[in-house]
Amino acid sequence: MDKENIVAAKVEEPTTRITRARAKAMETSVGVLPASRPSFKEDQKRALRAHTKRTASDDNKACATAISGLQHKRRAVLKDVTNLIRENSHANCDNGAKVQTNKQARKCPVKKNTEVAANISMEISGGEEDVKTKLAEDLSKIRMVEAQEITSPAETERKQHICHGQREGVVAGLMLAPKKPAGEQSSQEKEENSIGEKMESPSGSGIVDIDSNLKDPQICGLYASDIYSNSRVKELDQRPSIDYMERLQHDITPSMRGILIDWLVEVSEEYRLVPDTLYLTVNLIDRFLSENYIEKQRLQLLGVTCMLIASKYEEICAPRVEEFCFITDNTYTRREVLKMESQVLNFLYFQISIPTTKTFLRRFIQAAQASYKVPCIELEFLANYLAELTLIEYDFLKFLPSLVAASAVFLARWTLNQSDHPWNPTLEHYTNYSTKELKTTVLALEDLQLNTSGCFLTAIREKYRQQKFKCVATLTSPQRVLSLF
Repeated sequence: MDKENIVAAKVEEPTTRITRARAKAMETSVGVLPASRPSFKEDQKRALRAHTKRTASDDNKACATAISGLQHKRRAVLKDVTNLIRENSHANCDNGAKVQTNKQARKCPVKKNTEVAANISMEISGGEEDVKTKLAEDLSKIRMVEAQEITSPAETERKQHICHGQREGVVAGLMLAPKKPAGEQSSQEKEENSIGEKMESPSGSGIVDIDSNLKDPQICGLYASDIYSNSRVKELDQRPSIDYMERLQHDITPSMRGILIDWLVEVSEEYRLVPDTLYLTVNLIDRFLSENYIEKQRLQLLGVTCMLIASKYEEICAPRVEEFCFITDNTYTRREVLKMESQVLNFLYFQISIPTTKTFLRRFIQAAQASYKVPCIELEFLANYLAELTLIEYDFLKFLPSLVAASAVFLARWTLNQSDHPWNPTLEHYTNYSTKELKTTVLALEDLQLNTSGCFLTAIREKYRQQKFKCVATLTSPQRVLSLF
């Protein structure tokens, strides 16, 4: 009988590994458990315990014992590692916490720590004493590597201080200075002290930092230099053609374009639009006419449509489409305006964020006011007046918007004060234009101011003859600007 039971147990022994889930399922199902048959002694024990309260629990224990006997032993190494770490927990608790904190605090090379950890796990199986020794040595290696890679708080603060000084030094005007070799450069504290101070230029005059007012968020003092540097690049990308009238447009003339823009100036005054809307409108008109032929009957439609687009982009409350139709005496319907709007936007690929003359004029006027103890409001109005005069002139398309803005500031300063040269190192630094580079544009702008050509378009002149603009349209300089060049 015993031999038969042994043979039967061997036959019924499972060939596959029994997992915990399978063992649980075998406990719940009857007759599925692949265990050996109980012996005669076990039957007697169960018969004696038949009337006790612990029968069910003992049966469960026997069943669990049979299952555990069939399972293979796993994770022996893991158990030894766990016991080893527990024995050495008091010695390594603080070191482990420091290592974990350092890993979370910054990005350190993963390969080094991973290789050390792999060596630790391989050496543990050798012996308990050797493992302890190896673990201590490896942990000391980790601490040495991390000590070399981790910068101290004082060093980090010093680097941040240097970066901040470099950023502000660029804003202060160091972008134009020639780069010195690393051996000739002094400490970064000189750059930090230059904030808000006058820096000596090659001519001996000082450059005033106009971005030192960091308290006003609208000035964007930290980013102003980068913003306008990017604008100088951007104005070259989306320039309208300077000869589209001769090359493409045969039904309209430069004088028709001037009449349209002069009328749009009146429209902007009627609806109290900001100057940026007017400048953007003219830019959209010229960019569309550079590549699209249009008849003179539809030129006014293009004008009101571009002003509608510019109003949506610049204004808080833009006029409605019906108002632009009404301003044209209902010459064009709402449907025509919307169709033209779609045509213009699709042609421009919705790229309407373009730096105009007004964009640079704000920056350059701020630089011009830096030499005044009290801001001169007449200078701002006069520079805006001269810049708007260029909008109606087709010939001014050959000049960059930044060049026109710098020339307007140059001529405005000369008109208000002939006792001093209108250009100084501060303006030359922030405009990146010298006096010689402004000569052609300033002379052309002076002709517009004096109206030497007898232009009959008077909307801009009438606008700046008002008292709210200090009547700057009536101002002229007794001495011609040519004497400065």
